[in-house]
Amino acid sequence: MSEQANLKYILFIDIETVSAAPEYNKLDERFKDLWAKKMRWQIEKENKTAEQLYEKAAIWAEFGKIVCISAGYVVEEKNEKKIFRLKSFYGHNEKNILLSFADLLNTHFNTNRHLLCAHNGKEFDFPYIARRMLIHGIKLPVVLDLSGKKSWEIKHIDTLEMWKFGDYKHYTSLDLLAALFNIPSPKEQIDGSQVNSVYWQENNLEKIAEYCQRDVITICKLYMKFKLLADTDNLTVDIAKPSVNN
Repeated sequence: MSEQANLKYILFIDIETVSAAPEYNKLDERFKDLWAKKMRWQIEKENKTAEQLYEKAAIWAEFGKIVCISAGYVVEEKNEKKIFRLKSFYGHNEKNILLSFADLLNTHFNTNRHLLCAHNGKEFDFPYIARRMLIHGIKLPVVLDLSGKKSWEIKHIDTLEMWKFGDYKHYTSLDLLAALFNIPSPKEQIDGSQVNSVYWQENNLEKIAEYCQRDVITICKLYMKFKLLADTDNLTVDIAKPSVNN
């Protein structure tokens, strides 16, 4: 199957995560102790307390939670026009977000031809989603269940990995790659470091979802640039009504 044909089988995704509690002092004593143990190396290296490092909790599936998942795929019309259909699942109820996303994967993206694509997805998005699903007792969709699979059987694409070309010395941000390939920046209003405060202090889920959607659009366009596919300027974005889980 050609890369052009493959495009319609790819679900491009991005997630936004926050700390499980609004601040360190809201954790129970058991999790305070476990957080300190988790951060032991950083505490020594950065000369900070476990409380000061709690701002990093969102990146760890054991100490954070997902508040938004945005997903999109390309539909080719008869006139060769490409439409990117995009939907977000967001809210305060993480389990319901994950159930809704699992339903999407189980019903519409469940064949051996379908793939997931994210930026740094293999290190972050895919395992984070899978871990949080297990915590909530949700059966993993086939595309997320890696148990017993050979490397070539895993249906995951990572635009960061594609850019590395086997060079694992450094991380390249989505924003930098967007600039290199003349794609509008997805970080116009906020960036990932601000999501936690936007959630816990501003309670602005819509702002987070809009940011997440911009990332997904950028990931799709970046993939198309990597594969020398159609002009990304002609990609029409169709945003569906979001699934809000409060």
